[in-house]
Amino acid sequence: MFSFLGIYVLGRDTAVSTGSIINALGRAGVSEEAVRSTLTRMTSRDLLQRHRRGRQMYFGLTPRSDAVLRDGQVRVWQVGAINRDWDGTWTVLGFSLPESWRRERHDLRSRLIWNGFGPLQNGMWISPSAVHMPALLHGLNLDSYVRVFTARTAEPSRDADLVRAAFDIPKIAAQYHSFLSRWADQGPSADTPDNLARQLLLHADWLQVIRHDPRLPVCHLPGDWPAIRAELVFRDMATSSDWLARPIADALLDTIAAGPIAATAQGHGDQAGGG
Repeated sequence: MFSFLGIYVLGRDTAVSTGSIINALGRAGVSEEAVRSTLTRMTSRDLLQRHRRGRQMYFGLTPRSDAVLRDGQVRVWQVGAINRDWDGTWTVLGFSLPESWRRERHDLRSRLIWNGFGPLQNGMWISPSAVHMPALLHGLNLDSYVRVFTARTAEPSRDADLVRAAFDIPKIAAQYHSFLSRWADQGPSADTPDNLARQLLLHADWLQVIRHDPRLPVCHLPGDWPAIRAELVFRDMATSSDWLARPIADALLDTIAAGPIAATAQGHGDQAGGG
């Protein structure tokens, strides 16, 4: 759903009919029941806004989902999957929450993962990126329970040891290899009906990969790190799939004007939490 909204709704000031969304995602193998359930859940979480026109229901973005999708767009097309310019600085977050706060803990961890953090030890997470923590923590109401600072390692600790301790490098690599095995040879064809379905699956698969990739410094990764090739494959295929899928989407999608969305500063945990 996020992939669909990011491609066909973000930046267009439009809302899309329920039937159009069901049809589009159905081509990618998503059931009508799953689509309706997701639309309801995202609306209740202020990620979609309903617009009724006669007997038809249309769904458009909210300020919150607009911020989430723009954050994802930056991650995919500007930040990228490769961290070649690391200066040795870690962003460190420590937290201690009451045991009963399971939802709050889940939301915090989801946002940490999306922003490239890994658990170094109990209650302490680290990221090799410079993270804008006010945006990450926005809306969680956990400022009194977290401590954030930047740091560099000192003996006897070494950066390479922290990378191995906080991040599952083989698992991250396996996700990129899985993406390559599916898409490097032009992607699935027999199990998808058309280019719109392939476009949505390509973007959804890539988002699944990068949401779990903390963009570790390339100097501490194997020389044949698969993210380098995988990103090239994705960007090349995303560009070619765009012009192939657009005519299908233009004929399929029933849209209405929804008006401009006001800018807002939101946390971006929904990308990590899957909506």
